[in-house]
Amino acid sequence: MIKRPLGRSGLEIAPLVFGGNVFGWTADEATSFAMLDRFVDAGLDAIDTADAYSMWVPGNSGGESETIIGKWLKKSPGRRDSVVVITKVGAELAPDKKGLSAGRIVQAAEDSLRRLQVEAIDLYLSHFPDAATPIEETLKGYETLLRDGKVRAVGCSNYDAAQLRAALDASAGGDLPRYEVLQPEYNLYDRDSFEGDLRRLCIEENVGVIPYFSLAKGFLAGKYRSHVDLGKSVRGSMVEKYLDDKGMRILAALDQVAAAHGAKPAEVALAWLIAREGVTAPIASATTLEQVDSLINATRLELSRSELDALTQAGE
Repeated sequence: MIKRPLGRSGLEIAPLVFGGNVFGWTADEATSFAMLDRFVDAGLDAIDTADAYSMWVPGNSGGESETIIGKWLKKSPGRRDSVVVITKVGAELAPDKKGLSAGRIVQAAEDSLRRLQVEAIDLYLSHFPDAATPIEETLKGYETLLRDGKVRAVGCSNYDAAQLRAALDASAGGDLPRYEVLQPEYNLYDRDSFEGDLRRLCIEENVGVIPYFSLAKGFLAGKYRSHVDLGKSVRGSMVEKYLDDKGMRILAALDQVAAAHGAKPAEVALAWLIAREGVTAPIASATTLEQVDSLINATRLELSRSELDALTQAGE
């Protein structure tokens, strides 16, 4: 499978990232192990998680996803050399565990390394911008981790164009580490926050892009087509906003292209993202082996220019 570079980091990944937000939430440990095995055996190699996953689940406090990934890596030692581990710092885990101060970043990395049972995090991301901490201090925290070999590359998530520009300027002006990757929300429906200045900046500065919510919280899989469908899963309340004229146009276009290829709407939606200018590899999660197989199929689906254009126009 052809690998794509993550900015100037020297890291390369296959064109789809497994979203680990489900581990310890809607996927138990055994299911998580089986899905990761299937994903990596297919030639895919990047796993995205965060120290905050999955603290929203009653009884969890954060770190559950990293712990499951660590156990999976430990049980099959050879796996570590074939996967790119991506995790994040900055979400509030407790009143004294939040933000992007240098001290917080270094301590959080140690905690993540322990849970992941690895010597280094391949890609470490600022989960959210931190207005209370100067970007220079944040980057100095990453400098410490890079110098000590505990992190291989750094990036950011949820930064807008101005915030990313400021970070890149601080890196260049202060001889500090550079954000090599951006993780934005981006999919066929949610496009405004990335397309435009932010995408142009990423392309101009060679910043890798790994979008999250690639399937619009599950809406682009096609199982939510009316308000009656919202009760089908725990995510139902999150997709109600997509049940409008634009959403229906997108589903119709997905259905048409999927039928032409004998594929599923979710596979087509991911294939559109994979083909999108400026995108390195979208993130998508799964809770069953069947869904993992569908993710794999998406990486092998080749859409024509007319199909890609039709999908793009449906979401405008």
